[in-house]
Amino acid sequence: MSGEFAGLTAVVTGGASGIGLATALAFADRGARVAVLDLNPEGLDERLTGFVADVSDRASVDAAIAQVGEAFGGIDIVVNNAGISAVGTVEETPDEDWARVLDINVTGMARVTAAALPFLRESSSAAVVNLCSIAALNGLPQRALYAASKGAVLALTYAMATDHVREGVRVNCVSPGTVSTPFVDRMLQGFADPAAERAALDARQATGRMVTPEEVAGAILYLASPASGSTTGTALEVDGGVTHLRVRQA
Repeated sequence: MSGEFAGLTAVVTGGASGIGLATALAFADRGARVAVLDLNPEGLDERLTGFVADVSDRASVDAAIAQVGEAFGGIDIVVNNAGISAVGTVEETPDEDWARVLDINVTGMARVTAAALPFLRESSSAAVVNLCSIAALNGLPQRALYAASKGAVLALTYAMATDHVREGVRVNCVSPGTVSTPFVDRMLQGFADPAAERAALDARQATGRMVTPEEVAGAILYLASPASGSTTGTALEVDGGVTHLRVRQA
């Protein structure tokens, strides 16, 4: 499938590290022009072009998307990857955290997609891929706010897919299990015993390990590919078996 994205422009939010960076590099490997939208898009691979953007600020998003459209002559693919974590129960989570996480994880996706839609409507290969999570459909401990945000992403994906299917814009999402990224490393520092928590996260997957960013990127590229023209309104789980497998203890 090498070169399947030749001539297409992909936008990846939060593309300077973790899943976003793995996805951006995978697009570049397969021939796409890649725009990375990030708060700090510094030190990127030479095949990637960085644009400063804050998904919590509509003016910032609108300006960055306009710059991408002008620089590349259009936008064909949007990967809404930017997001932040939250640890705690509803009792432990203050209102300001609710406002910030939902603004970035949910409304941020809406802002980026809304800004890109005029370009996407002009593309014959238009696709949007949102980053959801197994937390949307699985009750995970101390993830009340994060789970709520990803449940909203799942619902948003289905709604967006319905609204824009007649315009030729496909919308899907990927629901990873726990992915070994700097995002998770930062989250682990909030626990009393980060090493024990990491081991627990590995064990949660039936495969016995966390998901890799490259594995998630592969799923994103499948959904974004012009070869997947009949795939829309789909949530693709890349979760090491968390959602459906019930493996006996060894």
